[in-house]
Amino acid sequence: MGFYGDLLRSPGERSAVGDPIFTADDIGPGLEVHRLLAWWPDAAWVDRKVGPPETSTLVRVLGAAQTAIPQLSGSRLFGGLAQRALVFDLKQFRRYQQGPHPRAEARTAVGKLITAESRVVTEQAVGSVIADQALASMPHHQARARVIFDSPLGIANLIFDRLAPTPRDRSGTWPSSDDLVGMNVADRSDVALEKYVRPRFGPREINDVANNCAPAYALTAYLTDELTGAAIAGGMHAG
Repeated sequence: MGFYGDLLRSPGERSAVGDPIFTADDIGPGLEVHRLLAWWPDAAWVDRKVGPPETSTLVRVLGAAQTAIPQLSGSRLFGGLAQRALVFDLKQFRRYQQGPHPRAEARTAVGKLITAESRVVTEQAVGSVIADQALASMPHHQARARVIFDSPLGIANLIFDRLAPTPRDRSGTWPSSDDLVGMNVADRSDVALEKYVRPRFGPREINDVANNCAPAYALTAYLTDELTGAAIAGGMHAG
């Protein structure tokens, strides 16, 4: 299992003491607030208790964050995730996207685990962004299946357009040779936002949209999906 959490923390924070006690006031401008506001309509669609954002609210970007955080953290989409954890996730996301050193170091940490014996790479959430870019930089790896869960790879301006290598003609770099099978498993109520990444990566990508009401970042429902098992088994027995 690749670990890169320490690379996405601000200096002075220690993993052992848990998440910093963030509030909505700590949400920064730019990537943090824009990803939060991208989640809001999906949360309202999944959970009727969450009021949808109004156009006038979204215009006041940072002010909208004050309204969005308490609604999203208590929504079914995020499975009751604490407000401080939700804000902490936004900050980790921004640090990875904007900091060249954390990005490179995280890809290196994951890439070291993909050896000549690796046949299947499973990826979740932001980890799918890191692992896909690690695979794309390793043209001679032997992996035969890449299975991603709850992935934000398809979100255009926040994620996809910022990938390295940079997408060309709206097409992302396939992270391997033609032998690799890609399986993207999304849940109708997860935080992936853009469920279908096949338009971004081409016909070798298979999409499976499940309906298992998985809480945010929970893996069990994804790992017990039939197509997930088939993709993993196929990669283990290929070549």
